Amino acid sequence: MENQTIIAEDVFGKNGQLLDILTYPNPILKKVATPVEEFNEDLKTLCENLLHTMYMAPGIGLAAPQVGVSKRIFVMDIDFDREEVTNSEGKSEYRITNTNPLIFINPVIKNKNGEILFEEGCLSVPGIYEQVKRANEITVEYQDFEGNQKVLEANETLAVCIQHENDHLDGIVFLERLSLLKKNLLTKKYLKKKKKNG
Repeated sequence: MENQTIIAEDVFGKNGQLLDILTYPNPILKKVATPVEEFNEDLKTLCENLLHTMYMAPGIGLAAPQVGVSKRIFVMDIDFDREEVTNSEGKSEYRITNTNPLIFINPVIKNKNGEILFEEGCLSVPGIYEQVKRANEITVEYQDFEGNQKVLEANETLAVCIQHENDHLDGIVFLERLSLLKKNLLTKKYLKKKKKNG
């Protein structure tokens, strides 16, 4: 995977560095992340690396705690397409198109309305997918990587993805949103598979 690169036009994240994604039950995934206070080049680089790692995985969202950084940041793109292509040197690369990268820093979710059942998966719990009940409409207040205050109203897939990633900032993986019976069953199944795969 390290040898593969992203071919994309003017996409924030195309030149990022690939980060290791931590998997459940890593203790960092259980920690409540701390707010971002410094808006500098390091933060911008982290956001770019998060997007790059997300596109390469591929996933539609990734939170900083998932790469071992316990800060209140997540990125997402629910619109992009990814295609594997071979370059002139015969190496495999990914062509990313239709991108719409979003960066949320210090997000606060407000005004939850309605309910939606949505099948969720997670890069930190690979191979497990399950229906999760979420709010169908939300308002989220957040900052961009320059510290500017933003407000976004979201519904359906975008709202679900924001709630899923925001949970990571509070030390919650989506398994914990399930009934106790289902959570225990899927956790046991996942850990058994993880152990088997080493």
